[in-house]
Amino acid sequence: MSIGKFIVGFVVGSAVGGLIGLLLAPQSGEETREKLADKSKELCEKAHSAVSEIQTKADGIVSDMQAKGDELIAKLQDVINKQKNSEG
Repeated sequence: MSIGKFIVGFVVGSAVGGLIGLLLAPQSGEETREKLADKSKELCEKAHSAVSEIQTKADGIVSDMQAKGDELIAKLQDVINKQKNSEG
């Protein structure tokens, strides 16, 4: 399972669980709306945090892949140069 799918599942599960808990709680409509608004803000903050974490990890992976690609190009160039020198 990818981390992205896990985070999406976590966020959706949290939202559904929170919503069900709020709707089943014995409170007035105004209190329920206030709690829904608070939970919505909390959920948005969690989602933003999760997206930031994923972006940071993705940036690291891209940097690593770029470095490995550069190493591979250098090795291939070295092999090509050695081949040219041995033929010449």
